[in-house]
Amino acid sequence: MTDDYATTFRIVDVDGDGLISVVELSRLMEVLGQPLSPEAAAAAVASIDRDGDGLISQEEFAGYLARGRTIG
Repeated sequence: MTDDYATTFRIVDVDGDGLISVVELSRLMEVLGQPLSPEAAAAAVASIDRDGDGLISQEEFAGYLARGRTIG
């Protein structure tokens, strides 16, 4: 993962558990002025989540961003 992706991931991963949850993604999007409904946030996480655990790992996050995708 590039340093930029790792830094961004750490900012979004508020609880520091190494994973981004639906709640963390929702909070990020709200701060960015693009709030998501709980359903939209869950769908966004599901679209990035490759291993089906309902969370976004650093690797999943970096892969998603490297493909030039955006959330929301």
